[in-house]
Amino acid sequence: MRYFLAIIGGGPAGYTAAEKASKAGKDVILFEQNALGGTCLNVGCIPTKSLLYGAKQYYNATHAQKYGVAAENVTFDFAAMQKRKTIVVRKLVAGIKQRLNNDHCTVVNGNATVLSTLPCGEGQGGVLVSCNGLLYEAENLMICTGSTNFVPPIPGIKDNPAVWDSTDALAATELPKSVIIVGGGVIGMEFATLYHELGVPVTVIEAMPSILPNLDPEVVQILLDKYRKAGINILTSTKVESIDGNTVKLSTSELLSTLSAERILVSVGRRANLQGLEALNGLELERGAIKVDGFCRTNLPNVYACGDVTGKIMLAHVASHQAEVAVSKMLNDQMPNDQMVNDKMVNDQMVNYLAIPSVVYTNPEIASVGLTENQAADMGFTTEIRKLPMTFSGRFMAENEGETGLCKLILDAEKQTVLGVHCIGNPCSEFIAAASFAVSKGYTVAEMQQVVFPHPTVSEILHEVLH
Repeated sequence: MRYFLAIIGGGPAGYTAAEKASKAGKDVILFEQNALGGTCLNVGCIPTKSLLYGAKQYYNATHAQKYGVAAENVTFDFAAMQKRKTIVVRKLVAGIKQRLNNDHCTVVNGNATVLSTLPCGEGQGGVLVSCNGLLYEAENLMICTGSTNFVPPIPGIKDNPAVWDSTDALAATELPKSVIIVGGGVIGMEFATLYHELGVPVTVIEAMPSILPNLDPEVVQILLDKYRKAGINILTSTKVESIDGNTVKLSTSELLSTLSAERILVSVGRRANLQGLEALNGLELERGAIKVDGFCRTNLPNVYACGDVTGKIMLAHVASHQAEVAVSKMLNDQMPNDQMVNDKMVNDQMVNYLAIPSVVYTNPEIASVGLTENQAADMGFTTEIRKLPMTFSGRFMAENEGETGLCKLILDAEKQTVLGVHCIGNPCSEFIAAASFAVSKGYTVAEMQQVVFPHPTVSEILHEVLH
């Protein structure tokens, strides 16, 4: 049997592509060597958010007095949190299986390897894939092999039982007595939040001058100040020279020092997983990832790549969107020209990486979309900045005692269009999508002012900041 699409990897990109193509009546085969859902669902986004929510409940209970609530002898059960996390993951994995349960989608559990591309004779072409000793032929190939934790070349890090990566941390049945987190990016700061709120002493070591270096500096500074005041030891512009057991040797521009903790969690980024693709001769890479165009096409005919393996923005919702764009392109390219005129799919458009929202699930949350001040300046924009404390929202004031927060808009000063929105304060993750519409569609200030926000909601801050 010749499939329309073969997909390697069943994460957000892979299962989204499989669902979309199979619903369009195309025969699809999806290969996944582990569990459906990929890193995000099994050892990433969902498990961490499940644990973080449990930690937040405990934190809120122990700080309830500021809302006039007395809670005595509050405790938590980390094993129960882990059990709940596992149940959540299993239910979501089962949901993905159900979504792919149709006559046009075949799921194969195994390690797939691309054997060759097929010659494009008479408009055919395609790929040949091997898995579990069987061969599969497909017209198109989509590579969704994701990414793996990057292990930096630090002496003493390998084969060290005191050293964890994020997967190890999520699998732990007991909390560490203390932890050093190497890397102050998104993963590092979310784990710092989890451990701190459950009472674990935390030190974060970041080589850059600031934690979360890709986000708006003013927003990040608010989180940094709060976390340091709360007792999280955050060391910036600090390099890990070596690790000896559970002791880390550090260096700054001024001195050398050592720190020790029961566990050392290394979270310094992820790298594209390119295993099993060696037969794709001539596949173009860029900075260690597969290079793709705006439709997620590689330089090889009939070969697409989506998700972390492209090295674009390693977020689950980016992977899903890339997959939707890529499958739409495949389907539209198959349409006869006369049908294209009348029935061309509205999703046949390139990925706009400048309008991708992102969230850091710290406490308070950080959410952003579009350009920062520095990025806008680097691109030649003359900007206008509008910002307000989140306390201009009545709902925020009612539910976030002692917090200030910030909502910041980056505008094109000439056209008055929205270039970026950056917020810190709970629950900004739940309304950043509204700002994404504005950035994606190039809304002007006047157009955004016409949007009516429900009252009282924290989302109203997007309206207030424009007046």
